[in-house]
Amino acid sequence: MNDTSHDDLPAFDRAARRARVLDRIGSGVAVFRAPSLRVHANDVEYRYRPDSDVHYLTGFPEADAVLVLDGTAERERTVLFVQPRDPERETWTGKRAGVDGAVATYGADAAYPMQELAQRLTPIVARGGALHYHLGHDEPFNVRLLEIARTAWAQRPRTANDLPTSLHDTGPLVHDLRLFKSPEEIAWMQRAIDIAGEAHRAAMREARPGMYEHEIEALVEYVFRRSGASGWAYPSIVAGGDNATVLHYTTNDCPLRDGELLLIDAGDELGCYCADITRTFPIGRDFAPAQRRIYDLVLRSQLAAIEAVRPGVTLEDVHARALEVLVDGLLSLGLLTGTPAQVIHDGTYRLYYMHRTSHWLGMDVHDVGTYKHEGAPRPLEPGMVLTVEPGLYFASTLPGIPDEYRGIGVRIEDDVLVTDGGHRVLSHAVPKSIDDLLALRAA
Repeated sequence: MNDTSHDDLPAFDRAARRARVLDRIGSGVAVFRAPSLRVHANDVEYRYRPDSDVHYLTGFPEADAVLVLDGTAERERTVLFVQPRDPERETWTGKRAGVDGAVATYGADAAYPMQELAQRLTPIVARGGALHYHLGHDEPFNVRLLEIARTAWAQRPRTANDLPTSLHDTGPLVHDLRLFKSPEEIAWMQRAIDIAGEAHRAAMREARPGMYEHEIEALVEYVFRRSGASGWAYPSIVAGGDNATVLHYTTNDCPLRDGELLLIDAGDELGCYCADITRTFPIGRDFAPAQRRIYDLVLRSQLAAIEAVRPGVTLEDVHARALEVLVDGLLSLGLLTGTPAQVIHDGTYRLYYMHRTSHWLGMDVHDVGTYKHEGAPRPLEPGMVLTVEPGLYFASTLPGIPDEYRGIGVRIEDDVLVTDGGHRVLSHAVPKSIDDLLALRAA
């Protein structure tokens, strides 16, 4: 996939998104922070990735900015505080939108330099109702915002404003909106997933004994960038042999050995929308008998879990279906003992399957949105996107298992959209049946 143009992808109606949030805050004020750049080493900074909520509401891509949604304003309801234009600085780091660009390009009703934040935000908070802000990882800004709030609330007796003083998280305002993907968002996610699929297929074609994990990592991430993605959505996991039993293995520096399996968990990011796909396949010509048994079991579990996805069921139901198949299979293979009910009740399966089956997917790879509603597991609804990713892991150090299973790690993960009539597997183009995998490996 060499087409890096995304002109055919639809635009987002971010003004409508902001209007929905403003409806939710009533007479309140919501503040969203796009954090500063972070240092990688000495004077080298990490590549900046926009804050998901700020990008969802405005598309503003720059660091060290603040979005204010003011429910009491008549005209300046969307205000951006940004870094002003600075020709000398821009010579080194690139052009900024500045105050004018924040209005003209990113839909703000008004924009001001970040240096004016306290001066302009204090009276907004003083006259408004509840203040909505997420106390995140930017501790210096947390302190700065709370000081603005204290100053604003202290002024209320003098302004005869008797509205309540309270602080609320912005999550309930935005994250349920983000949980339900619009047709435009699904189109962007599908393109990101298609790019990830091409990267996985390239890895399946190229991986051979004697190569190193980092060579396959480089190939996967080359396909991401070649195809127009901004890069990975999370550090790529390229794990050969026993490394695949480490769930978040990212060292990726070991040789690939004939007779072992290769697990690749990798997804790109496009327009701040993520893909998340995992495939496992033999480094050599074929699965060994024990590898084939475990792979077949994980695949049957995953297919059963995907089949369970439809409106009205919950992620707990999806996980239970995957677990039911895994436990039955592990008992049949003699790797567990007891009855299925006993194994699930006692959790003895966690020796080999220690994570959940699904998470939300969207602008964050572990996307926002609650997993419970009114204390109960949340029913799936059309527009939600989730992963389905059962696995089995037999570390070489595990006691009491047959030697033929040692060092086998298998996970199979797809991205699934909940539809009115059931579900759609967005990552269906990535091979996962044994016959399809081996055919691609032999090509």
